[in-house]
Amino acid sequence: MTTARCFIGIGSNQAARLNVLEQAARLIASHPASRGLKASPVFENPAVVLDGAPDSWRQPFLNAVIELHWASSAEELFHLLKKTEADLGRMPGPRWAPRVIDLDLLIFADEVLNSPHLSVPHPEMHHRDFVLTPLKHLAPAMVPPLTNRSSVLQLARKLPRQMPLWMGILNLTPDSFSDGGLLEQGRSLQTRLDLFEQNFVHCLDLGAESTRPGAPALTASEEWQRLEPGLSCLRTRYQHRIFRPKISVDTYRAATATRALELGCDLINDVSGLSDPEMINVVKNSGCDYVLMHSLTVPADPSITIQSDDPVVALKRWAEFKIEQLVNGGVPIEQIIFDPGIGFGKTSRQSIEILRRINELLDLPVRLLIGHSRKTFLVHGLVHGNGSPPPARERDPETLALSLRLANQGVDILRVHAADLHHRAFRTLQELQ
Repeated sequence: MTTARCFIGIGSNQAARLNVLEQAARLIASHPASRGLKASPVFENPAVVLDGAPDSWRQPFLNAVIELHWASSAEELFHLLKKTEADLGRMPGPRWAPRVIDLDLLIFADEVLNSPHLSVPHPEMHHRDFVLTPLKHLAPAMVPPLTNRSSVLQLARKLPRQMPLWMGILNLTPDSFSDGGLLEQGRSLQTRLDLFEQNFVHCLDLGAESTRPGAPALTASEEWQRLEPGLSCLRTRYQHRIFRPKISVDTYRAATATRALELGCDLINDVSGLSDPEMINVVKNSGCDYVLMHSLTVPADPSITIQSDDPVVALKRWAEFKIEQLVNGGVPIEQIIFDPGIGFGKTSRQSIEILRRINELLDLPVRLLIGHSRKTFLVHGLVHGNGSPPPARERDPETLALSLRLANQGVDILRVHAADLHHRAFRTLQELQ
């Protein structure tokens, strides 16, 4: 039986919002015509209301997008969505009033439908950050009907307001530069996970090998010995949930990536820029997302840096070459994410130049990740109370300042240590925009 690839917007700003999203997705997935449901990360957004609306309407939404393959008509799927809304307690009311659940059929394969009660693609989809942002983390390269051949990623980057995906760093190492040893005990990891979940951190990046300058290299078995307990903890915590943080593993070894994917990892964060040629096959065969990071050495060596008068041009050329290598190897372009590797093979001045010209990297046809958190270039020229630059663990104010700038410029993913703090700050900024 043929099926149609469909995307559904899902949101709630009443009751137990996340539980409502979970219930709705399960009801949709349980229909006999539904196949292979996948969920985007969940984003928290201010409610969209008209001027003069009651203050009680200004309750923040949780929004996401679900993807499924549907073995029936668009009309039947639409009626399922309306029934699901009713089953979960949605009552008729004004358009902008708070609602326990909101389900919108965004895309139904390549079909264009217009009837008194159903328009597909959804006519407002292209203007809504709370739709395009989660959608671009499911299908960034997809070209929806009626979009002038623009991909979802291109459409999202044209929006006047941008929302990043927050990737929270979980270092399972004794020697990382700012938080080594803090999460080696299971209880500490659970506490951090609780904090990240409460603040809707979208992705958890687990690393087991420090890449700070001078860090000792691990064997593959040593890396896995550190990673496996953390991955098992996450698998137990999230195995029965549709809406959960995405799980990323920071490794450049294909063998480690394979084992991590078997334990439920969603994304491989390769700081070496494809140093292991087997990584292409791992990514292609698994369908996972893949972060391609530019680096000249792992661990970072401050004495080896980009030898170019224009580091941005050099980075773009490198990225284009590596993206082509991945695509030619069978990796779909929508699985690829580019990280320019701030602080890896760059002087502080080069890192700052790259970030000042970040819009030039947004021209690439893949999502962009920036990992700048607590790095030394942030405090270049700053002094602390004792006359020296602030130590790494005290650089969250500088990190946050840059994060908010990059978020507003349209960077897709921001990898940070204090991801809970970043979510709170960005939500405040959203309310003021």
